[in-house]
Amino acid sequence: MNIKTYDKEGKEAGTAELPENIFGVELNPDLVHQVMVAAEGNRRQVSAQVKGRGDVSGGGKKPWAQKHTGNARHGSIRSPIWVGGGVSHGPTAERNFTKKINKKMRKKALFMVLSEKARKDMLVLLEDLQLEGAKTKALQTLLGKLPCDSQNTLLALPDMRQDIIRAGNNLKNVRTMQARELNALDLLNSKYLVMPKSAIEVVEKTFAK
Repeated sequence: MNIKTYDKEGKEAGTAELPENIFGVELNPDLVHQVMVAAEGNRRQVSAQVKGRGDVSGGGKKPWAQKHTGNARHGSIRSPIWVGGGVSHGPTAERNFTKKINKKMRKKALFMVLSEKARKDMLVLLEDLQLEGAKTKALQTLLGKLPCDSQNTLLALPDMRQDIIRAGNNLKNVRTMQARELNALDLLNSKYLVMPKSAIEVVEKTFAK
């Protein structure tokens, strides 16, 4: 599969051939959905949690005698029916949302999403990615000249480029990551994928083994 490449002025600079085993994979929506749900579950953090009667402090002493007081029987003031007591059936920190997806499935789903990006012209390939001073304004200007037009863009870098990452952090609709860290979920959460030609080699070397 051949795809257009662009220079820093946003003009067509030529074409590049994409590896068929990565960018020519037929879409299986069920597999992509399964991998996406697993990835979201693995990233999910347990924040809401309550204290049960065993977690609340105090209540070690029986509030009153079992009999002869005229009161209902109670064993602890930390019972869920008491004010300040524990909570019954609430969310706990022991909840686990992780799902296991094997490496082959994750890789296959990644290739499917990359292939769809290429087929639907949502993959923008640059001849090179060099920013003067690596300023946010320079990155915004570059993306504004490309077909993505700064819309919900994932910028894949061939290596760790702290200057470009810092520049991208200030742009609302732009996210940066290294090409070797690409995954189906982040690609699905971004409309466009922008990457220099050199990043294709990184993807091929990392995933197409």
